[in-house]
Amino acid sequence: MAAGSERTVPAPGTTVSEPGRNSALARTITPGLLLLFIVGDILGGGIYALVGEVGAETGGAIWSAFALALVMAAFTAGSYAELVSKYPHAGGAALYVHRAFKNRFVSFIVAFAVIMSGVTSASALARGFGGDYLTEFVDLKVVFGALLLLVAITLLNLRGIAESVKVNVGFTLIEIAGLLLIVVIAVVAIGQGDAEPGRAFEFKEGTSVFAAVLAGAALAFYALIGFEDSVNVAEEAKDPVPTYPRVLFGGLAIAGVLYLLVTVGASAVVPTNDLSASSGPLLEVVKQGPLGIPEKLFSAIGLVALANGALINLIMASRLLYGMAREDVVPRPLGRVWERRRTPWIAILFTSAIAAGLIIEADLEKLADTTVALLVIVFAIVNVTVLYLRRDPVDHEHFKVPSVFPGLGVGVSIALLTQIEGETFARAGILVGIGVALWLLNELAFRRSA
Repeated sequence: MAAGSERTVPAPGTTVSEPGRNSALARTITPGLLLLFIVGDILGGGIYALVGEVGAETGGAIWSAFALALVMAAFTAGSYAELVSKYPHAGGAALYVHRAFKNRFVSFIVAFAVIMSGVTSASALARGFGGDYLTEFVDLKVVFGALLLLVAITLLNLRGIAESVKVNVGFTLIEIAGLLLIVVIAVVAIGQGDAEPGRAFEFKEGTSVFAAVLAGAALAFYALIGFEDSVNVAEEAKDPVPTYPRVLFGGLAIAGVLYLLVTVGASAVVPTNDLSASSGPLLEVVKQGPLGIPEKLFSAIGLVALANGALINLIMASRLLYGMAREDVVPRPLGRVWERRRTPWIAILFTSAIAAGLIIEADLEKLADTTVALLVIVFAIVNVTVLYLRRDPVDHEHFKVPSVFPGLGVGVSIALLTQIEGETFARAGILVGIGVALWLLNELAFRRSA
């Protein structure tokens, strides 16, 4: 960029396009593929690792925390549905915030918080990978197992997006099959009288039902995030204005129902203390269930699910960071591409290095909480943004969420944040601080070249 030139990119991670113009990207994603993308992104691997953690907060009524988290997620999903159908372009939360407030720094912070949520989520899933599921095959410390996974998915990410996406599709189908298998085990156990369905209605002793469910929902919310990633493929979806809201709510409903079935079944088959003591809680269902399914087989499914979730999150994080570097929002070296593989190698190594530090520093629950903290703040901003942008009319009909829901979404965000510890906020603040440092370095470099 020549001295004295101006950076005119509207917001980090966005494309320069208007609602009335032709999309810069080919609209090739059908409603069916979009539904599969949303369901797969929500399912991730969180439920394979977090059922026990949630049970420690709620007691046997694990499903209640997931049900509340589902309702909470639906409020913000409504805001995304309106914004995507109103502005059907890639960019996500940063695009909407920039359209509303026209502030590059605020837009950057939102975008970087999303990037860091992907890194913390990948780190949490890697910690889950290094736990009881991996122990079925090799006895390693959790940190070592998690770091080995991180190295593997970093190498896959460096190899190329095509290879990563192909792996993702296969892994998504495997993880869905694993959850359906848990449901079948529970149904057979209940039918044979080998389960205790009443345990699903027991709440943690020594606390109120509301407090137990809210504390569990703050963790369960982690397993329901992911739907927001779908806004980044809106520009490649066929006819997104009428289709996206239906597919978004449909995908959220499918994932939510599957989660409820899994959590009710797990609680019925396995005592809550056993679930909460395991880093591979669904493996406990297989061990104590009636079908005699090989434990190594299900452990492999669990490892696939966790690896898939970590891969998706690191792909998202590295590509968003690369996009911001290409737009001169963060230092240019982060936008360098490996010529041989055409992958953003510095952005990939940068995000993977942060993930490695997080894996060493914090356990699964703390990393899941940090992910929720980062995204809940973004969700609160998005819910405010959708109301603010009501003053910005567009020349086409679009979905409009009832005004009460964004308000409830803000309230939900505040409620969830009350369940998060100060240590988690400090960790999230440090991660966002890395972004601020990159921003300042970049601004200083441009001032010197001006």
